[in-house]
Amino acid sequence: MKRLFALIAVFGMLFFMASNVALAQEEEAAATETATEQVEQTSAAIAEEDAAAAAEEGKSLHSQMKQKFIEGDPAFMSFVLVALILGLAFAIERVLYLNLATSNTKKLLASVEEALESGGVEAAKEVCRTTRGPVASIFYQGLDRFDHGIDVVEKTVISYGGVQAGLLEKGLSWIALFIALAPMLGFMGTVIGMIGAFDAIEVAGDISPSLVAGGIKVALITTVSGLVVAMILQVFYNYCVAKIDSIINSMEDASISLLDLLVKHNMKK
Repeated sequence: MKRLFALIAVFGMLFFMASNVALAQEEEAAATETATEQVEQTSAAIAEEDAAAAAEEGKSLHSQMKQKFIEGDPAFMSFVLVALILGLAFAIERVLYLNLATSNTKKLLASVEEALESGGVEAAKEVCRTTRGPVASIFYQGLDRFDHGIDVVEKTVISYGGVQAGLLEKGLSWIALFIALAPMLGFMGTVIGMIGAFDAIEVAGDISPSLVAGGIKVALITTVSGLVVAMILQVFYNYCVAKIDSIINSMEDASISLLDLLVKHNMKK
């Protein structure tokens, strides 16, 4: 009897241990499955984020401009782009030239006056020779003819001032040309796009939005592109005109001051 109870107790303990082991395996399997699901969800979320980032990158400004360039028919958009590039080239050249031509006329006048008092006309000419800008060039031409009299100096300053003004305005006509040309090219693309739309309607024999949408889209894109190019170049053109007016005013004022200095210097001799 005791052996029977002992066997039953042993079998009971073995069954209890086997149940615990099975339960532990089931819990481990469930935990592994849960972890696998979490990893899959995380991977899916990462993939969605990467796809969203790729889509967002595809919508960058450069990509959109490239897409619109292609949609606007490269045959016409290329002419508008060439107008923009050439117009900007002339505009940037003028901006750099005008900024280099700008000088401190008050400082130059003070230096010329000091040189006239200390070393005479030759010293003043040397100051003008080593100074950059159209005002210094005008001063040099006037001082170079000081021996011929004040009247000759005045005429020389006026004449050479006109030459310098012409050099300042050089290239502005090309910028104005591209300002006018860019919208014209855009409007030409508009007309061609509308002609294509009506041709599609004529061939199909029906007015459908899908038939005319392509031609109208080309027309609008080319028009907008031409107007944008014209507006950009117009800003540079107005800046150059304002800069030229400022330099010319400084030239005229400085020329009058130079004549006064030469008259005073001539009276002291």
